Amino acid sequence: MKHFGTKFMLILALFTIGTISFAKAQNQIQSLRDAANGVTVTKDPNDTTKQTWKTGGLYNLNFNQAALSNWSAGGDKSALSLSTLLNLYAFYTNGRHSWDNQLTLAYGIANTTSLGTRKTDDRMDLVSKYGYDLGHKWYLSGLFNFRSQFAPGYNYPDESTKVLTSNFFAPAYMLESIGMDYKPNDNFSFFISPATAREVFVSDDSLASVGAFGVDSGKHFRFEFGAFTSINYKANLSKTATYSGRLDLFSNYLRNPQDITVYMTNILNVKVTRLISMNLSVTLIYDNDVKSVKSDGTAAGPALQLQEIMGIGFAYQFRNKTRSPVKPNK
Repeated sequence: MKHFGTKFMLILALFTIGTISFAKAQNQIQSLRDAANGVTVTKDPNDTTKQTWKTGGLYNLNFNQAALSNWSAGGDKSALSLSTLLNLYAFYTNGRHSWDNQLTLAYGIANTTSLGTRKTDDRMDLVSKYGYDLGHKWYLSGLFNFRSQFAPGYNYPDESTKVLTSNFFAPAYMLESIGMDYKPNDNFSFFISPATAREVFVSDDSLASVGAFGVDSGKHFRFEFGAFTSINYKANLSKTATYSGRLDLFSNYLRNPQDITVYMTNILNVKVTRLISMNLSVTLIYDNDVKSVKSDGTAAGPALQLQEIMGIGFAYQFRNKTRSPVKPNK
């Protein structure tokens, strides 16, 4: 009984100490809760930074080949075509400031036994647009656009004759514009400007000598000033299909302002697999200063230019990447 009494007293002492410690802990926790209720927590803006850059792009490579031997239906003995397209973009947004940049590079050739090698696509197109948000989806914007091509282009009046119609930097178009840009969302923009400078370059001497693309005969440069508008639209038609379109209109105040220069592009891209896609491109151009070529090789009046390219092949999409500004050193 003596040992039982001693154990009981020891257990009672430990229980008493634990109860007192628990009570003190509870009082401390309650004190911390009361203190926390009176404190307002503020987030340091330097802890997180807004994503300002969004970059990405798409690369397409289409290849077609055919060979015939004793083919009763007829046709060229061999045919080969190759086309490539690179489209890159970089969009910047920070507060009221935005800066949209897009670069398109394309080139295509076709070779057949009877016709030889001919160009099917050739273009470089850079658009850069800065905007300052004025509210209600309207931006005060400045726009820069450059368009040209890589290689000589020819018209073929017959199988044995070719006529030079264009060359590298002949023509090249450079446009600088200040105006208003309406952007209700990321898929649509409407830019309009009453004050736009447009320069036309023709670096090739033979083309400049005949006044190609509206330059004075023997000159390599022409300056225009007028009104400009650009409408851009893109949409996800389905999980695998996307469409993008652009319409540019320009009126030259200095000469024949009623003759509107039209440049329109339409691109449909359908993803077949992760690395295979089908794309359709339709481009329309009307420029009163660009003369057409008759079947006999002589110059004719201006006409609507149409280019349609469809292909299926390798496609690689650069993933959308976002970057934050570098935090300043404290």
